[in-house]
Amino acid sequence: MHISQLEGLRVALWGWGREGRAAYAALRAVAQRATVQRAVAQPAADDGQPGARFPAGLTLFCPPAEAAHARALGDPWLQIETDATGERLAAFDVVVKSPGISPYSAAAQAAVAQGTRFIGGTTLWFAGHADARSVSITGTKGKSTTTALLAHLLRAGGHRTALAGNIGLPLLEVPDDPAPAFWAIELSSYQTVDVAAGDARPDVAVVLNLFPEHLDWHGSQERYMADKLSLVTAARPRTVVLNAADPRLAALQLPHSRIVRFNDAQGWHLRGTWLYRGAARVMDTADVPLPGQHNRANLCAALAAIEALGLDAAALAPAARSFRPLPHRLQWLGERDGVAWVNDSISTTPHASLAALDCHRGQRTAILLGGHDRGLDWSDFATQLRNRGADEGPAAVVTMAANGPLIHDALAPLAAAGRFTLVAAADLADAVARARTLLDGQGVVLLSPGAPSFGAYRDYTERGRHFAALAGFDPEAISAIAGIGVA
Repeated sequence: MHISQLEGLRVALWGWGREGRAAYAALRAVAQRATVQRAVAQPAADDGQPGARFPAGLTLFCPPAEAAHARALGDPWLQIETDATGERLAAFDVVVKSPGISPYSAAAQAAVAQGTRFIGGTTLWFAGHADARSVSITGTKGKSTTTALLAHLLRAGGHRTALAGNIGLPLLEVPDDPAPAFWAIELSSYQTVDVAAGDARPDVAVVLNLFPEHLDWHGSQERYMADKLSLVTAARPRTVVLNAADPRLAALQLPHSRIVRFNDAQGWHLRGTWLYRGAARVMDTADVPLPGQHNRANLCAALAAIEALGLDAAALAPAARSFRPLPHRLQWLGERDGVAWVNDSISTTPHASLAALDCHRGQRTAILLGGHDRGLDWSDFATQLRNRGADEGPAAVVTMAANGPLIHDALAPLAAAGRFTLVAAADLADAVARARTLLDGQGVVLLSPGAPSFGAYRDYTERGRHFAALAGFDPEAISAIAGIGVA
Protein backbone atom coordinates (compact mmCIF):
# COMPACT_ATOMS: atom_id res chain seq x y z
CA MET A 1 0.00 0.00 0.00
CA HIS A 2 1.48 3.32 -1.12
CA ILE A 3 1.05 6.35 1.12
CA SER A 4 -0.98 8.02 -1.60
CA GLN A 5 -3.56 5.23 -1.28
CA LEU A 6 -4.31 6.34 2.29
CA GLU A 7 -5.96 9.53 1.12
CA GLY A 8 -9.61 9.65 2.12
CA LEU A 9 -9.22 6.76 4.60
CA ARG A 10 -9.34 6.85 8.37
CA VAL A 11 -5.75 6.15 9.40
CA ALA A 12 -4.28 5.49 12.83
CA LEU A 13 -0.73 5.07 14.03
CA TRP A 14 -0.09 2.45 16.73
CA GLY A 15 3.16 2.84 18.66
CA TRP A 16 5.53 5.77 19.24
CA GLY A 17 8.92 4.09 19.23
CA ARG A 18 11.47 4.99 16.59
CA GLU A 19 9.58 3.16 13.83
CA GLY A 20 6.35 4.86 14.89
CA ARG A 21 7.96 8.29 14.89
CA ALA A 22 9.43 7.61 11.45
CA ALA A 23 5.99 6.67 10.12
CA TYR A 24 4.51 9.81 11.68
CA ALA A 25 7.12 11.99 9.97
CA ALA A 26 6.46 10.35 6.60
CA LEU A 27 2.69 10.69 6.93
CA ARG A 28 2.98 14.27 8.19
CA ALA A 29 5.08 15.21 5.19
CA VAL A 30 2.41 13.87 2.85
CA ALA A 31 -0.28 15.77 4.72
CA GLN A 32 1.70 18.99 4.56
CA ARG A 33 2.25 18.60 0.85
CA ALA A 34 -1.47 18.12 0.43
CA THR A 35 -1.98 21.39 2.35
CA VAL A 36 -5.08 19.99 4.01
CA GLN A 37 -4.92 20.57 7.75
CA ARG A 38 -7.33 20.96 10.63
CA ALA A 39 -6.67 22.46 14.04
CA VAL A 40 -7.94 19.35 15.87
CA ALA A 41 -9.13 16.07 14.37
CA GLN A 42 -12.94 15.81 14.74
CA PRO A 43 -15.56 13.19 13.88
CA ALA A 44 -16.26 13.22 10.17
CA ALA A 45 -19.70 14.47 9.22
CA ASP A 46 -20.41 11.75 6.65
CA ASP A 47 -20.62 8.68 8.90
CA GLY A 48 -20.10 9.82 12.48
CA GLN A 49 -16.97 7.72 13.03
CA PRO A 50 -14.23 9.36 15.14
CA GLY A 51 -11.05 10.60 13.50
CA ALA A 52 -10.44 12.78 10.49
CA ARG A 53 -9.75 11.18 7.16
CA PHE A 54 -6.16 11.22 5.98
CA PRO A 55 -4.49 13.61 5.19
CA ALA A 56 -6.66 15.92 7.31
CA GLY A 57 -5.67 14.18 10.54
CA LEU A 58 -4.04 11.18 12.17
CA THR A 59 -4.83 9.33 15.41
CA LEU A 60 -1.98 7.92 17.48
CA PHE A 61 -2.40 5.05 19.94
CA CYS A 62 0.43 4.68 22.43
CA PRO A 63 1.09 4.17 26.18
CA PRO A 64 0.80 7.18 28.51
CA ALA A 65 4.58 7.63 28.81
CA GLU A 66 4.93 7.81 25.02
CA ALA A 67 1.84 10.00 24.76
CA ALA A 68 3.55 12.71 26.82
CA HIS A 69 6.41 12.79 24.32
CA ALA A 70 4.00 12.94 21.38
CA ARG A 71 1.93 15.72 22.94
CA ALA A 72 5.10 17.76 23.43
CA LEU A 73 5.21 18.17 19.65
CA GLY A 74 2.18 20.44 19.90
CA ASP A 75 0.84 19.16 16.59
CA PRO A 76 -2.93 19.73 16.34
CA TRP A 77 -3.02 17.36 13.36
CA LEU A 78 -2.20 14.46 15.68
CA GLN A 79 -4.99 13.13 17.93
CA ILE A 80 -3.50 11.04 20.75
CA GLU A 81 -5.18 8.18 22.61
CA THR A 82 -3.74 5.75 25.15
CA ASP A 83 -6.19 2.85 25.01
CA ALA A 84 -5.88 0.75 21.83
CA THR A 85 -8.91 -1.48 22.25
CA GLY A 86 -10.28 -3.63 19.49
CA GLU A 87 -13.35 -1.40 19.31
CA ARG A 88 -11.29 1.77 18.87
CA LEU A 89 -8.92 0.25 16.34
CA ALA A 90 -11.89 -1.04 14.35
CA ALA A 91 -12.97 2.58 13.77
CA PHE A 92 -10.08 2.96 11.29
CA ASP A 93 -9.63 1.67 7.76
CA VAL A 94 -5.84 1.32 8.11
CA VAL A 95 -3.60 1.14 11.19
CA VAL A 96 0.11 1.70 10.68
CA LYS A 97 1.61 -0.22 13.58
CA SER A 98 5.12 -0.43 15.02
CA PRO A 99 6.94 -3.76 14.47
CA GLY A 100 6.95 -4.73 18.14
CA ILE A 101 3.14 -4.76 18.30
CA SER A 102 1.80 -8.18 17.39
CA PRO A 103 -1.01 -8.34 14.84
CA TYR A 104 -2.12 -11.50 16.64
CA SER A 105 -3.10 -9.64 19.82
CA ALA A 106 -6.74 -9.79 20.81
CA ALA A 107 -7.26 -6.08 20.06
CA ALA A 108 -5.73 -6.33 16.60
CA GLN A 109 -7.65 -9.47 15.71
CA ALA A 110 -10.92 -7.90 16.82
CA ALA A 111 -10.27 -4.94 14.53
CA VAL A 112 -9.26 -7.19 11.62
CA ALA A 113 -12.58 -8.98 11.99
CA GLN A 114 -14.29 -5.60 11.45
CA GLY A 115 -12.28 -4.89 8.29
CA THR A 116 -9.33 -2.87 9.62
CA ARG A 117 -6.08 -3.41 7.74
CA PHE A 118 -2.79 -3.43 9.65
CA ILE A 119 0.43 -2.47 7.91
CA GLY A 120 3.87 -1.23 8.99
CA GLY A 121 6.25 1.49 7.93
CA THR A 122 8.17 -1.20 6.04
CA THR A 123 5.07 -1.80 3.89
CA LEU A 124 4.88 1.89 3.03
CA TRP A 125 8.59 2.05 2.16
CA PHE A 126 8.53 -0.92 -0.20
CA ALA A 127 5.41 0.39 -1.92
CA GLY A 128 7.20 3.67 -2.59
CA HIS A 129 10.44 2.01 -3.76
CA ALA A 130 9.26 -0.73 -6.08
CA ASP A 131 12.23 -0.24 -8.39
CA ALA A 132 14.92 -0.05 -5.68
CA ARG A 133 17.91 -2.38 -6.05
CA SER A 134 17.41 -3.82 -2.60
CA VAL A 135 18.58 -6.87 -0.68
CA SER A 136 16.31 -7.77 2.24
CA ILE A 137 17.96 -10.06 4.77
CA THR A 138 16.21 -12.05 7.47
CA GLY A 139 16.88 -15.12 9.59
CA THR A 140 16.74 -16.05 13.23
CA LYS A 141 20.41 -15.25 13.74
CA GLY A 142 23.11 -13.39 11.82
CA LYS A 143 20.91 -10.96 9.90
CA SER A 144 22.44 -7.76 11.32
CA THR A 145 26.00 -8.89 10.66
CA THR A 146 25.16 -10.12 7.16
CA THR A 147 23.34 -6.90 6.27
CA ALA A 148 26.18 -4.71 7.54
CA LEU A 149 28.74 -6.91 5.79
CA LEU A 150 26.79 -6.67 2.53
CA ALA A 151 26.75 -2.87 2.75
CA HIS A 152 30.47 -2.84 3.57
CA LEU A 153 31.35 -4.96 0.53
CA LEU A 154 29.14 -2.96 -1.84
CA ARG A 155 30.68 0.29 -0.64
CA ALA A 156 34.15 -1.19 -1.04
CA GLY A 157 33.21 -1.66 -4.69
CA GLY A 158 32.37 2.03 -5.02
CA HIS A 159 28.57 1.66 -4.84
CA ARG A 160 26.53 4.20 -2.89
CA THR A 161 24.62 1.95 -0.48
CA ALA A 162 21.97 2.43 2.23
CA LEU A 163 22.20 0.32 5.39
CA ALA A 164 18.88 0.40 7.21
CA GLY A 165 15.93 -1.49 8.63
CA ASN A 166 15.89 -3.52 11.82
CA ILE A 167 19.61 -2.86 12.30
CA GLY A 168 18.75 0.50 13.88
CA LEU A 169 17.52 2.93 11.22
CA PRO A 170 13.89 2.78 10.02
CA LEU A 171 13.62 2.72 6.24
CA LEU A 172 11.26 5.69 6.31
CA GLU A 173 14.00 7.79 7.93
CA VAL A 174 16.54 7.26 5.16
CA PRO A 175 16.82 10.14 2.67
CA ASP A 176 16.80 8.81 -0.88
CA ASP A 177 17.64 11.93 -2.83
CA PRO A 178 20.00 11.22 -4.46
CA ALA A 179 18.90 7.61 -4.49
CA PRO A 180 21.42 4.99 -3.34
CA ALA A 181 22.54 2.50 -5.96
CA PHE A 182 21.70 -0.35 -3.55
CA TRP A 183 19.78 -0.88 -0.31
CA ALA A 184 21.00 -3.36 2.33
CA ILE A 185 17.94 -3.97 4.52
CA GLU A 186 17.67 -6.06 7.68
CA LEU A 187 14.17 -7.35 8.41
CA SER A 188 12.94 -8.95 11.62
CA SER A 189 10.17 -11.54 11.63
CA TYR A 190 7.87 -8.68 12.64
CA GLN A 191 8.75 -6.81 9.44
CA THR A 192 8.74 -9.69 6.96
CA VAL A 193 5.00 -9.87 7.51
CA ASP A 194 4.79 -6.18 6.60
CA VAL A 195 6.62 -6.73 3.32
CA ALA A 196 4.39 -9.68 2.46
CA ALA A 197 1.31 -7.54 3.21
CA GLY A 198 2.34 -4.93 0.65
CA ASP A 199 1.96 -4.77 -3.10
CA ALA A 200 5.61 -4.36 -4.09
CA ARG A 201 7.79 -7.26 -5.17
CA PRO A 202 11.25 -7.07 -3.52
CA ASP A 203 14.39 -7.40 -5.63
CA VAL A 204 16.61 -9.86 -3.69
CA ALA A 205 15.68 -11.58 -0.41
CA VAL A 206 18.01 -13.62 1.80
CA VAL A 207 16.96 -16.11 4.48
CA LEU A 208 19.89 -17.22 6.64
CA ASN A 209 18.39 -19.80 9.01
CA LEU A 210 15.30 -20.70 11.02
CA PHE A 211 15.12 -21.54 14.72
CA PRO A 212 12.23 -21.05 17.18
CA GLU A 213 12.09 -17.48 18.48
CA HIS A 214 9.64 -14.69 19.35
CA LEU A 215 6.95 -17.24 20.18
CA ASP A 216 5.23 -14.71 22.45
CA TRP A 217 4.74 -12.33 19.49
CA HIS A 218 3.84 -14.92 16.85
CA GLY A 219 1.89 -17.26 19.11
CA SER A 220 3.48 -20.52 17.96
CA GLN A 221 6.60 -21.95 16.38
CA GLU A 222 4.69 -22.79 13.21
CA ARG A 223 3.40 -19.24 12.81
CA TYR A 224 6.87 -17.80 13.47
CA MET A 225 8.33 -19.94 10.69
CA ALA A 226 5.51 -19.04 8.31
CA ASP A 227 5.80 -15.32 9.10
CA LYS A 228 9.56 -15.39 8.63
CA LEU A 229 9.25 -17.17 5.31
CA SER A 230 6.45 -14.88 4.12
CA LEU A 231 9.23 -12.61 2.82
CA VAL A 232 9.92 -15.20 0.12
CA THR A 233 6.64 -17.13 -0.10
CA ALA A 234 4.13 -14.25 -0.15
CA ALA A 235 6.23 -11.24 -1.23
CA ARG A 236 7.70 -13.28 -4.14
CA PRO A 237 11.10 -11.57 -4.59
CA ARG A 238 12.73 -11.73 -7.99
CA THR A 239 15.69 -13.66 -6.54
CA VAL A 240 15.84 -15.57 -3.26
CA VAL A 241 19.10 -16.54 -1.54
CA LEU A 242 18.74 -19.51 0.83
CA ASN A 243 21.01 -21.40 3.21
CA ALA A 244 21.44 -24.94 1.87
CA ALA A 245 22.66 -26.08 5.32
CA ASP A 246 19.29 -25.33 6.93
CA PRO A 247 16.95 -28.32 6.35
CA ARG A 248 13.81 -26.21 6.07
CA LEU A 249 15.38 -23.81 3.63
CA ALA A 250 17.08 -26.56 1.63
CA ALA A 251 13.69 -28.14 0.97
CA LEU A 252 11.93 -24.87 0.11
CA GLN A 253 10.62 -24.51 -3.43
CA LEU A 254 9.50 -21.13 -4.78
CA PRO A 255 7.97 -21.27 -8.26
CA HIS A 256 7.73 -17.48 -8.57
CA SER A 257 11.36 -16.67 -7.70
CA ARG A 258 14.84 -17.59 -8.87
CA ILE A 259 16.60 -19.48 -6.06
CA VAL A 260 20.32 -19.18 -5.26
CA ARG A 261 21.79 -21.25 -2.44
CA PHE A 262 24.88 -20.69 -0.30
CA ASN A 263 26.59 -23.24 1.95
CA ASP A 264 26.25 -25.42 -1.12
CA ALA A 265 29.14 -27.02 -3.05
CA GLN A 266 27.89 -25.42 -6.26
CA GLY A 267 27.78 -21.91 -4.81
CA TRP A 268 29.49 -19.88 -2.09
CA HIS A 269 30.65 -22.10 0.78
CA LEU A 270 33.45 -22.72 3.26
CA ARG A 271 35.87 -25.60 3.59
CA GLY A 272 37.47 -25.03 6.95
CA THR A 273 38.50 -21.38 6.83
CA TRP A 274 38.80 -21.33 3.04
CA LEU A 275 36.12 -19.58 1.01
CA TYR A 276 35.01 -21.24 -2.24
CA ARG A 277 32.78 -20.31 -5.15
CA GLY A 278 31.86 -23.71 -6.49
CA ALA A 279 35.15 -25.52 -7.12
CA ALA A 280 37.17 -22.28 -7.21
CA ARG A 281 39.10 -21.38 -4.06
CA VAL A 282 38.74 -17.63 -3.46
CA MET A 283 40.46 -16.70 -0.16
CA ASP A 284 41.37 -17.78 3.34
CA THR A 285 38.94 -16.22 5.85
CA ALA A 286 41.08 -16.92 8.92
CA ASP A 287 41.90 -13.21 9.24
CA VAL A 288 38.37 -11.96 8.54
CA PRO A 289 36.99 -10.40 11.77
CA LEU A 290 33.98 -12.73 11.96
CA PRO A 291 34.34 -15.06 14.97
CA GLY A 292 33.11 -18.60 14.49
CA GLN A 293 32.24 -20.74 11.48
CA HIS A 294 28.60 -19.66 11.64
CA ASN A 295 29.68 -16.01 11.36
CA ARG A 296 31.94 -16.67 8.40
CA ALA A 297 29.03 -18.41 6.71
CA ASN A 298 27.34 -14.98 6.76
CA LEU A 299 30.05 -13.88 4.32
CA CYS A 300 28.88 -16.62 1.94
CA ALA A 301 25.34 -15.26 2.17
CA ALA A 302 26.45 -11.68 1.49
CA LEU A 303 28.52 -12.74 -1.52
CA ALA A 304 25.63 -14.78 -2.93
CA ALA A 305 23.40 -11.71 -2.60
CA ILE A 306 25.98 -9.52 -4.36
CA GLU A 307 26.12 -12.03 -7.19
CA ALA A 308 22.31 -11.97 -7.37
CA LEU A 309 22.57 -8.22 -7.98
CA GLY A 310 24.72 -8.96 -11.02
CA LEU A 311 28.04 -7.85 -9.52
CA ASP A 312 31.44 -9.58 -9.32
CA ALA A 313 31.31 -10.97 -5.78
CA ALA A 314 34.73 -12.64 -5.93
CA ALA A 315 36.38 -9.28 -6.61
CA LEU A 316 34.72 -7.75 -3.53
CA ALA A 317 35.30 -10.68 -1.14
CA PRO A 318 38.77 -9.56 0.10
CA ALA A 319 37.22 -6.33 1.43
CA ALA A 320 35.67 -8.45 4.19
CA ARG A 321 39.02 -8.24 5.98
CA SER A 322 38.38 -4.57 6.74
CA PHE A 323 34.87 -5.14 8.07
CA ARG A 324 34.19 -3.74 11.53
CA PRO A 325 32.22 -6.29 13.59
CA LEU A 326 28.94 -5.16 15.13
CA PRO A 327 28.66 -4.59 18.89
CA HIS A 328 26.97 -7.08 21.21
CA ARG A 329 27.65 -9.97 18.83
CA LEU A 330 30.48 -12.12 20.22
CA GLN A 331 32.19 -8.81 20.88
CA TRP A 332 35.59 -9.10 22.54
CA LEU A 333 35.70 -6.27 25.08
CA GLY A 334 39.20 -6.87 26.43
CA GLU A 335 40.91 -8.33 29.47
CA ARG A 336 40.79 -7.39 33.13
CA ASP A 337 43.01 -9.12 35.70
CA GLY A 338 43.62 -12.18 33.52
CA VAL A 339 39.96 -12.62 32.52
CA ALA A 340 38.71 -11.95 28.97
CA TRP A 341 35.22 -10.51 28.58
CA VAL A 342 32.98 -11.28 25.58
CA ASN A 343 29.66 -9.52 25.00
CA ASP A 344 27.12 -11.58 23.04
CA SER A 345 24.03 -9.83 24.39
CA ILE A 346 22.31 -10.21 20.99
CA SER A 347 21.97 -13.93 21.82
CA THR A 348 18.27 -14.54 22.44
CA THR A 349 17.94 -18.28 21.71
CA PRO A 350 19.60 -21.40 23.13
CA HIS A 351 20.98 -22.13 19.65
CA ALA A 352 22.80 -18.79 19.63
CA SER A 353 24.36 -19.60 23.00
CA LEU A 354 25.59 -22.94 21.65
CA ALA A 355 27.17 -21.16 18.69
CA ALA A 356 28.88 -18.75 21.09
CA LEU A 357 30.31 -21.67 23.06
CA ASP A 358 31.57 -23.20 19.79
CA CYS A 359 33.70 -20.08 19.32
CA HIS A 360 35.36 -20.70 22.69
CA ARG A 361 36.04 -24.43 22.53
CA GLY A 362 39.09 -25.38 24.52
CA GLN A 363 38.98 -22.19 26.58
CA ARG A 364 38.10 -22.01 30.27
CA THR A 365 34.74 -20.28 29.89
CA ALA A 366 32.03 -19.14 32.26
CA ILE A 367 28.83 -18.50 30.30
CA LEU A 368 26.00 -16.32 31.62
CA LEU A 369 22.56 -17.66 30.63
CA GLY A 370 19.04 -16.34 31.18
CA GLY A 371 16.67 -13.45 30.60
CA HIS A 372 13.02 -13.00 29.68
CA ASP A 373 11.10 -16.28 29.67
CA ARG A 374 9.16 -16.65 26.44
CA GLY A 375 8.57 -20.37 26.64
CA LEU A 376 11.57 -21.83 24.80
CA ASP A 377 12.63 -25.37 25.72
CA TRP A 378 16.23 -25.73 26.99
CA SER A 379 16.34 -29.53 26.90
CA ASP A 380 18.01 -29.59 23.48
CA PHE A 381 20.67 -27.18 24.76
CA ALA A 382 21.38 -29.61 27.61
CA THR A 383 21.52 -32.53 25.17
CA GLN A 384 23.99 -30.68 22.95
CA LEU A 385 26.26 -29.99 25.94
CA ARG A 386 25.97 -33.62 27.06
CA ASN A 387 27.16 -34.81 23.65
CA ARG A 388 30.28 -32.65 23.68
CA GLY A 389 33.69 -33.74 24.81
CA ALA A 390 34.85 -32.88 28.30
CA ASP A 391 37.05 -30.05 26.99
CA GLU A 392 34.41 -28.67 24.59
CA GLY A 393 31.93 -27.37 27.14
CA PRO A 394 32.03 -24.47 29.58
CA ALA A 395 33.91 -24.63 32.85
CA ALA A 396 31.03 -22.85 34.56
CA VAL A 397 27.44 -21.85 33.86
CA VAL A 398 25.76 -18.98 35.71
CA THR A 399 22.00 -18.79 35.31
CA MET A 400 20.10 -15.58 35.96
CA ALA A 401 16.91 -13.57 35.47
CA ALA A 402 13.34 -14.76 34.81
CA ASN A 403 14.04 -18.05 33.05
CA GLY A 404 17.24 -18.73 35.03
CA PRO A 405 15.56 -21.38 37.24
CA LEU A 406 14.24 -23.22 34.16
CA ILE A 407 17.72 -23.29 32.58
CA HIS A 408 19.25 -24.26 35.92
CA ASP A 409 16.92 -27.27 36.21
CA ALA A 410 17.70 -28.39 32.64
CA LEU A 411 21.45 -28.30 33.29
CA ALA A 412 21.51 -29.61 36.88
CA PRO A 413 22.07 -33.30 35.89
CA LEU A 414 25.15 -32.34 33.87
CA ALA A 415 26.54 -30.28 36.72
CA ALA A 416 25.90 -33.16 39.13
CA ALA A 417 27.91 -35.41 36.77
CA GLY A 418 30.85 -33.02 37.07
CA ARG A 419 30.65 -31.56 33.55
CA PHE A 420 30.77 -27.97 34.82
CA THR A 421 30.07 -25.81 37.84
CA LEU A 422 26.48 -24.53 37.92
CA VAL A 423 25.57 -21.42 39.92
CA ALA A 424 22.34 -19.41 40.16
CA ALA A 425 22.43 -15.60 40.23
CA ALA A 426 19.69 -13.06 40.82
CA ASP A 427 20.53 -10.71 37.96
CA LEU A 428 23.31 -9.68 35.58
CA ALA A 429 25.34 -7.83 38.20
CA ASP A 430 25.23 -10.85 40.49
CA ALA A 431 26.07 -13.18 37.57
CA VAL A 432 29.13 -11.13 36.61
CA ALA A 433 30.39 -11.15 40.19
CA ARG A 434 29.92 -14.91 40.52
CA ALA A 435 31.60 -15.62 37.16
CA ARG A 436 34.57 -13.47 38.12
CA THR A 437 34.95 -15.45 41.36
CA LEU A 438 34.56 -18.82 39.63
CA LEU A 439 37.29 -18.12 37.08
CA ASP A 440 39.66 -16.72 39.70
CA GLY A 441 41.80 -14.73 37.27
CA GLN A 442 41.91 -17.16 34.34
CA GLY A 443 39.48 -17.69 31.47
CA VAL A 444 36.63 -16.05 29.54
CA VAL A 445 33.39 -14.59 30.87
CA LEU A 446 30.88 -14.96 28.04
CA LEU A 447 27.55 -13.13 28.16
CA SER A 448 25.43 -15.15 25.74
CA PRO A 449 22.09 -15.30 27.57
CA GLY A 450 20.01 -17.20 25.02
CA ALA A 451 16.99 -15.11 26.02
CA PRO A 452 15.64 -11.60 25.41
CA SER A 453 16.26 -8.76 27.82
CA PHE A 454 12.65 -7.62 28.28
CA GLY A 455 11.71 -6.55 31.78
CA ALA A 456 15.19 -5.94 33.14
CA TYR A 457 16.43 -3.88 30.16
CA ARG A 458 14.97 -1.87 27.31
CA ASP A 459 16.75 -4.09 24.76
CA TYR A 460 19.84 -6.24 24.21
CA THR A 461 21.93 -3.12 23.61
CA GLU A 462 21.22 -1.76 27.08
CA ARG A 463 21.97 -5.19 28.55
CA GLY A 464 25.29 -5.38 26.67
CA ARG A 465 26.25 -1.90 27.78
CA HIS A 466 25.53 -2.80 31.40
CA PHE A 467 27.65 -5.94 31.04
CA ALA A 468 30.54 -3.88 29.67
CA ALA A 469 30.28 -1.43 32.58
CA LEU A 470 30.19 -4.27 35.12
CA ALA A 471 33.32 -5.74 33.51
CA GLY A 472 35.10 -2.40 33.75
CA PHE A 473 34.80 -1.13 30.17
CA ASP A 474 33.34 2.08 28.75
CA PRO A 475 29.82 1.24 27.45
CA GLU A 476 29.89 4.22 25.09
CA ALA A 477 33.07 3.04 23.39
CA ILE A 478 31.72 -0.43 22.61
CA SER A 479 28.23 0.40 21.29
CA ALA A 480 28.49 2.19 17.95
CA ILE A 481 27.36 0.44 14.74
CA ALA A 482 29.50 1.68 11.87
CA GLY A 483 28.00 2.54 8.52
CA ILE A 484 24.28 2.94 9.25
CA GLY A 485 22.64 5.25 6.74
CA VAL A 486 23.80 6.05 3.21
CA ALA A 487 27.45 6.03 2.17
